[in-house]
Amino acid sequence: MDFWKFLFGQTISNVGSSFTIFLLPLLVFKLTGSALNLAFITAAEYVPYLLFGLIIGAWVDRVDRKRLMIYTDITQSLIICSVPLLAALGLLSVWWLYVVGFVSSTLWICFNTAEFGAVPSLVHKDNLVAANGYLQASYSTAAVVGPLLAGLLVALVPIPPVLLFDAVSFLLSALLLKLISTRFNADRVDQRRSGDLRRDVAEGLSFVLGHPILRNICLMMCLVNCIGFTVYTQLVLFAKERLVASDTQVGFLYAAGSVGMIALALAANPLRKHVSFSKVAIGTLMVGGSLIVLLASTSWYWAAVLLWASIWGLVVLFDINANSLWQQIVPDRLLGRVQSVVWVLSWSAIPLGAFIGGVAIEQTQDITLVYRMIGVMIFLIAFAFSFTALGRAEHYLPQEAAEETKTKG
Repeated sequence: MDFWKFLFGQTISNVGSSFTIFLLPLLVFKLTGSALNLAFITAAEYVPYLLFGLIIGAWVDRVDRKRLMIYTDITQSLIICSVPLLAALGLLSVWWLYVVGFVSSTLWICFNTAEFGAVPSLVHKDNLVAANGYLQASYSTAAVVGPLLAGLLVALVPIPPVLLFDAVSFLLSALLLKLISTRFNADRVDQRRSGDLRRDVAEGLSFVLGHPILRNICLMMCLVNCIGFTVYTQLVLFAKERLVASDTQVGFLYAAGSVGMIALALAANPLRKHVSFSKVAIGTLMVGGSLIVLLASTSWYWAAVLLWASIWGLVVLFDINANSLWQQIVPDRLLGRVQSVVWVLSWSAIPLGAFIGGVAIEQTQDITLVYRMIGVMIFLIAFAFSFTALGRAEHYLPQEAAEETKTKG
């Protein structure tokens, strides 16, 4: 029952957050019309991972995860409220949007690191893939509803007031978390210890770098995210220039990505029972790179919608399998630290990559060329990593999990 309360609360919160995910870059575009400014808002949202990711991961393993998540939700509500407030006073600037992106992202790291460690406390380990699939499908459903509603609302109401939906959703999430009776920390004594934070960070970093699968996932995703995140960062610009889309149609495009995420999130568990992790991890990236090339080659809006849905469905399929994998192999006391280390290493190059992508588009004035090059490079990176430990991941899994993979293709 507690898991379903948790799921419901996060679904509500993510409906609101999906408003902001869609509206913040749209607001930046309307204020500046610049690919470089779109890159800056992405950089502002991912720099916190470099600055605080490792420390937050170690810290979250020490505190009451549920209490932290409640306080984080309340603070998120306040920072989102600042946008419509400043807009009403005529004081809103693109620089404040960067601040909102930075602070909100920092709070999200705290919340999501705690959430990652909380899930194994709410369900049995045998149900982790299913639970993560339900969570991702729920989030994705919210991410469909949010952009659709926001896209319709911005045709009638200015963007800033619409963000109040997100602020309210955070407060509702905090209330539902308060109603959950299950503790989110499996080991009270270990979680409350008062050792050196630097030692804890080093322990999490050592675990990730010492494990062939985690180490290679981080390296591969660092390269993929550095090169490929520009495709997401510049979606508003691509939709406006290449597809000649209205604001509402841009909202539909964001929603389409979430529809794809729902479909493949629900397929993650049955697919994982028949296909090895190696094939899922490598295959999703290779196919995804190919679809980005096709996306860049079309100017037909509805073809782009279908391709965008497929691309994001593959992204979430990879994420669900990766998350479930290290929730199985990582001890509970290290979950927060390992998650934050994986985030930092995997996402560390996103700010630089987003900036380079923005500059490339500004210089070439050809967003489709940049998209095509990105798709080709993602395909080649995935192919290259098929010759590493990721290509034979079953050899590095815990014994019981390894035995299960012997019957998979």
